[in-house]
Amino acid sequence: MHEEEILGKAYDASLMRRLLFYIRPYRWHVVLGIVLSVAVSGLEAVRPYFTKIAVDVNIAEKDGNGLLVTALAFLGVLLLRGVIQYFNAYLTQWIGQKTIFDLRMQVFEHLQSRSLRFYDKNPIGRLITRVTNDTEVLNEMFSSGIVMVFSDIFTIIGILSLMFTMNWQLALISLSVLPLLFYGTFLFRKKAREAYREVRIQIARINTFMQEHITGMMVDQVFNREKKSFEKFTEINAAHRNANIKSIFYYALFYPGVDLIGAIAVGLIIWYAGVDALEGTITVGTVIAFLQFNEMFWRPIRDLSEKYNIMQTAMASSERIFKLLDDKTAIVDPVHPVPFEQVKGAIEFKNVWFAYNVGLTDAETEWILRDVSFRINAGETAAFVGHTGAGKTTITNLLCRFYDVQKGEILIDGVNIKQIRQQELRKHIAVVLQDVFLFSGDISSNINLGDGTIPREAVEQAARTVGADEFIRQLPGGYDAEVKERGATLSVGQKQLISFARALAYNPQILILDEATSSIDTETEQLIQQAIEKLLRGRTSIVIAHRLSTIQNAGKIIVMHKGEIREIGTHQELLAHGGIYFKLYQLQYKDQEVRLTA
Repeated sequence: MHEEEILGKAYDASLMRRLLFYIRPYRWHVVLGIVLSVAVSGLEAVRPYFTKIAVDVNIAEKDGNGLLVTALAFLGVLLLRGVIQYFNAYLTQWIGQKTIFDLRMQVFEHLQSRSLRFYDKNPIGRLITRVTNDTEVLNEMFSSGIVMVFSDIFTIIGILSLMFTMNWQLALISLSVLPLLFYGTFLFRKKAREAYREVRIQIARINTFMQEHITGMMVDQVFNREKKSFEKFTEINAAHRNANIKSIFYYALFYPGVDLIGAIAVGLIIWYAGVDALEGTITVGTVIAFLQFNEMFWRPIRDLSEKYNIMQTAMASSERIFKLLDDKTAIVDPVHPVPFEQVKGAIEFKNVWFAYNVGLTDAETEWILRDVSFRINAGETAAFVGHTGAGKTTITNLLCRFYDVQKGEILIDGVNIKQIRQQELRKHIAVVLQDVFLFSGDISSNINLGDGTIPREAVEQAARTVGADEFIRQLPGGYDAEVKERGATLSVGQKQLISFARALAYNPQILILDEATSSIDTETEQLIQQAIEKLLRGRTSIVIAHRLSTIQNAGKIIVMHKGEIREIGTHQELLAHGGIYFKLYQLQYKDQEVRLTA
């Protein structure tokens, strides 16, 4: 919420230099846009001259032909101005869309390269706002801000030049109301800035509330909290409405105020010029031209006030975007990576210490793993067991290098994983999680994830192996059946089977199953266990499970407790030892006996 309060300056040189970097590939288009803006401004500024000529020359001398020529010339100027304005508007919008496309792609690429530690501390709603809302604000600046500011400035300069050339005394009379305008603009900017800050805060509250409650809609409905949530949203939405109305109030005062100041200028022109016209020192055409100049002069003034708000919001948005782009929370690939092609899959942890929250000293650090050492031979199945929070899932996160260890090292086939490119490392590892994520699309694309190197035959073979083929073929469209967001139309077990097929389709040398069968019924679990026995031959596998019945056949069981390894052995060895594993086994089967008796 604090970041949304940032308004920044209406112009920040350092931020603008970074923003101009995105315009650099289109700099000649920007130059052309400025030239076209100057042309539009020039054609706009000469329009009152035609009125003066028509009144003071053609009409005064009763020259019908001359009046026709003047009218046709005026029409030609209007048509030319319209054509140039069309190309200018199209060009500026094109520049805006191109620059925002580049910026949005850079932000998304940056997000893809961040480590999981980055996502641990950054809410998803905020990141989505950066990619959508904040970049769209910059689009407005690129398309209707930078280039159009030149148009307004040149229009003002052109009008002032023609006014002083035509009659400098009348020009000074017209500009005598500028102190009122400057004072009004100063008050407007101050009040509008405060109102905009409040609007941003309320928008952030709405986004946060919506993301949280849509994600947790099932909880709201199960516990009948719809009315309470509705009342809370009503309060937040009303605050947003009131903040917007407050900002509209200042706009509603400012623009009529500018018109009133312009009307005062008109009154002064009519009074001063009228006296001179009665004395014959000024022509009627000049008076009419000045009235037109006055009307034209205030239009770019109002536009520049609007551009001020665009620049202010753009500076705030760019500050937030660049803060995101400057984030260094990433796992860095080695400068000289070790080739990692022929992988056997031997895994070794050597004196590994790891913490998600690192303190200034070891004593202040919340260690999740403490001096963990073990070895899993190539092709061996190792199971990790222990209470929640023991550090089992952290082992797999470190092996995939989603995080880097603070102490110790992790080796695969004797090579430190920090010496391997992340893409090469993860190419040989597949993970099946308890919480399955499916993308919108179809069944087939959710198994091969759009990888063209995995043909349809391999997709279907993987599905058959894990027992998913039967239910997939019963869906409308089979492997081409539509998958809704997060697989909403599929059961938990079906999604789990698809994720299993996904992992196997990539034919990894190392397979990680993190509570992969916890959400599957007994029949499906038996089916998967049969598939595992066939497919894990020749592969190194790590199995994390709370149900000890699923890992009894593992070649090695590693028991973790409070971030440390307490026991290592086979199922029978650990039972005979009578330690933590034996107690876990007793507790689990005692619970099962109680349930069966009940």
